[in-house]
Amino acid sequence: MNHLDELKALNLPAGQYAIFGSGPMAIRGMRESHDIDLIVKKGIYDALVAKHPESIRENPSRLVIGNIEVFKDWRTLTSQMDEMIDTAETIEGFPFVKLEYVVQWKKEMGREKDLKDLELIRTFQRV
Repeated sequence: MNHLDELKALNLPAGQYAIFGSGPMAIRGMRESHDIDLIVKKGIYDALVAKHPESIRENPSRLVIGNIEVFKDWRTLTSQMDEMIDTAETIEGFPFVKLEYVVQWKKEMGREKDLKDLELIRTFQRV
């Protein structure tokens, strides 16, 4: 998976973040990911804002630090973010949100790319 070296360089504390978006699919070899979507707990988000104020974008809930997009909320799954982080699976030394949450997100979004991703996940889970 691309850009894990950038994530490692942020030196974030364990249990305070997890990789979401296409990352959980990429680490399992289902498809490539061009960046890292990272969900973080509020304290970590605030610390990153203080350390990287230039990274704030038009959306105050999102920072962009190199190839990493950092989110303090995730639309309809915001209320589950702590749970998603707390139950993340460690793969190659990094925490990844469980596929069940990726499926939930992809079903809610329902875009063409999400439907393709859902098929990739179904195929992966059958193997």
